[in-house]
Amino acid sequence: MHLCTSNRGGALVSTARRSLLYLFALLALFLVGTADVMAHAVAEGDKGFIQESTGVMLLPFIYMGAKHMITGYDHLLFLFGVIFFVYRLKDVGIYVTLFAVGHSVTLLFGVLTDISVSSYVIDAIIGFSVVYKALDNLGAFKRWFGYQPNTRLATLIFGLLHGFGLATKIQEFEISADGLIPNLLAFNVGVEIGQLLALSAILILMGYWRRTESFWRHAYTANVAMMSAGFLLMGYQITGFFISA
Repeated sequence: MHLCTSNRGGALVSTARRSLLYLFALLALFLVGTADVMAHAVAEGDKGFIQESTGVMLLPFIYMGAKHMITGYDHLLFLFGVIFFVYRLKDVGIYVTLFAVGHSVTLLFGVLTDISVSSYVIDAIIGFSVVYKALDNLGAFKRWFGYQPNTRLATLIFGLLHGFGLATKIQEFEISADGLIPNLLAFNVGVEIGQLLALSAILILMGYWRRTESFWRHAYTANVAMMSAGFLLMGYQITGFFISA
């Protein structure tokens, strides 16, 4: 009986580890295989809908917000790093809320005030946020500088930067002023829903992984892989910025 339970639990843990490794592998393939990597790119169908829509359309914008978060590999990588060593649901909720607030504020502010920032620059900064969080998880700042940055403040700041990235994209589509604020609020609600769905899946996988000794053996490798993905994203976007200049 105990052996069966142990085997079943071991299989679940193995599946969780493989799923996390697949996440990194798929990310690497996506970054390398895509000609124009834009973390905040909007699908052509959604782009056409945004350009042609007028009036209040809450459900479609909620859907697009959720889709943006679930398919936003940069958001998911950063949030994965944020919750990597966070165990209490209360703390997870605090970090998720800070990130969501930052993302929502700059999205609304950027679109309503028509402040535009190069999407290449924003995406490079987002890549840096992934690198930063991986280094933070590895304890690099404490060893190098004898100082531990405020993780909650950093999460809020990077949430603000992430929001500017999407605001820049939405401005390019010249969204209608009719129903603009309700639609943007609906989009942010969708982002929060997508974020919760994505984090729920990540937390389930992490929960199985954390129950084994292999978690501590592979935690370093996982964060190095995350940091490498962040550097790859930064390099891609910086290159794109100079080529397009």
